[in-house]
Amino acid sequence: MRIPVKAVGAATALLLSAPAFAGWEPTKPVEIVVAAGAGGASDQMARMMQAAIQKNNLMKQPMVVSLKGGASGAEALMYMKSSEGDPNKVLIAYSLIYMLPLSAKIPFNWRELTPVSVIALDQFVLWDNSAGPKTVKEFVEAAKAASSPFKMGGTGSKREDHVLTVFLEQKTGAKFSYLPYKSGGEAATQLVGNHTESNVNNPSENLEVWRAGQVRPLCVFDKERISYTSKVTETQSWADVPTCKEEGVDVQYLMLRAMFLPGKVTPEQQAFYVELFQKVTQTPEYKEYMEKQALKPIFLTGKDMVKFLEEDEALNKSLMTEAGFVAK
Repeated sequence: MRIPVKAVGAATALLLSAPAFAGWEPTKPVEIVVAAGAGGASDQMARMMQAAIQKNNLMKQPMVVSLKGGASGAEALMYMKSSEGDPNKVLIAYSLIYMLPLSAKIPFNWRELTPVSVIALDQFVLWDNSAGPKTVKEFVEAAKAASSPFKMGGTGSKREDHVLTVFLEQKTGAKFSYLPYKSGGEAATQLVGNHTESNVNNPSENLEVWRAGQVRPLCVFDKERISYTSKVTETQSWADVPTCKEEGVDVQYLMLRAMFLPGKVTPEQQAFYVELFQKVTQTPEYKEYMEKQALKPIFLTGKDMVKFLEEDEALNKSLMTEAGFVAK
């Protein structure tokens, strides 16, 4: 069924102009808590939402970004855990909520917080230097033939990049030496300088060096290609990058992007934020950000969100266990 463009536009305008609350709203600035440092993907997303909320008048009170990346993000998780009943703090979460408690044994469980919404999924891409192998097959053959393990750059030991590296080894038989850097940007710089042979950065982290012709995307770790068809380079869009499964390496991983409140808030307070972030996803700022960062669109709340989180947690636990990253 086709819906007229005017009708879609009118519906979006109505959604954005409607009051973003029903019975409760914040009476002081809202703190959006980021479990990472400045400039990273979570910080960028938080600031995009902060700007979208302000520009579209979605909330009367301002939103303030609070960076709590200490102890690999444990600072943010424990901060949220200790803020029970406070509806003026909201966490922008990623797969860290499963991985960190497993690898570092911190006393945290996402069920202690109040789920609000899943707002996006992060893709991962296998990259090499543009002077290196042109296909996954050539890359794997070169890695196997190398006299020493290929250097794989990433961000964070025993985290998403490291897990993907382990599974690449298991699926291909090639050996990699994993080198954790402070950020995806630093991992990209190391690849451009040929100090590493590859990385598994998110699309946004290698976007500019791909556009500059310095790195090459070999495959995306998902069951389907990235949906965005606008040209990023003169000849390629994100949609032109094959899946790793298409290239003979069946490794899939998507990283959570979700919003949580502290535990023991009221249903009315939870409902306010569900509606708020749903409206954020309808803003031009959000849609532009999603395409620019090549994020996978999704919006889940309530029972659907909890079901997703439970399945995602089980997958991450299985991957971490198989990789040998679960603390004993």
